Amino acid sequence: MADVITREPESIAVPAPEWGVATRKYAVEAIGAFFLTFAVGVAVLSHSVFTPLAAGAMLMVMIYAGGHISGGHYNPAVTMAALVRGRIGVIEAVGYWIAQVVGGVVAGWIGRAVVNPSAVSTLTLTGHTEAAAAVAELLLTFALCYVMLNVATSKDQPGNGFFGLAIGFTVAAGAFAVGGISGGVFNPAVALGGASAGLFAWSTIWIYLLVELGAGIAAGLAFLALNPGDK
Repeated sequence: MADVITREPESIAVPAPEWGVATRKYAVEAIGAFFLTFAVGVAVLSHSVFTPLAAGAMLMVMIYAGGHISGGHYNPAVTMAALVRGRIGVIEAVGYWIAQVVGGVVAGWIGRAVVNPSAVSTLTLTGHTEAAAAVAELLLTFALCYVMLNVATSKDQPGNGFFGLAIGFTVAAGAFAVGGISGGVFNPAVALGGASAGLFAWSTIWIYLLVELGAGIAAGLAFLALNPGDK
């Protein structure tokens, strides 16, 4: 009897369709923005003194969890910085922004329902506090975006393993520093989620959105100016 020789069929790698790749990225951004906002909102609503650590740690682990898929932005200001820096296109950036905002707002609603406080202290900015909060959010959001671009997108630091720590600790340090002034947000999605939870007044939420997105633009321009060969 002739020997029977079996052969495994050769596997052929089939690239995922573009819509599938985009969907994975948007899903990861929504998940990351959700858990970041949820951690911050629940910590504030339950009066935890460790809110800055909760924010920084949650951002760090979410970056490590999803950074290989979407880049781990979870923040419209960071996406704006990446857009200016040239690491993401306009259409993809718009998708990121929508996913991040949806994740943040849903997290705000759920966080409020989970804690169910009898009363919520809403931060309303007026006069000097309005200007102080705007300056604080502008500077620390710039720092966050600037750090992210340098540790996670620079060609001079390929494959480093500390980018999540650097970004997470930037948020924690910033929240400890200016949390008592502006709430330590540095993220339009978290700001909208916080407003949904009653932590920020809707009448002044535009300040957070304007200065944080402006800080993202400034950080992107600063990176390009300081790294002219990295485009």
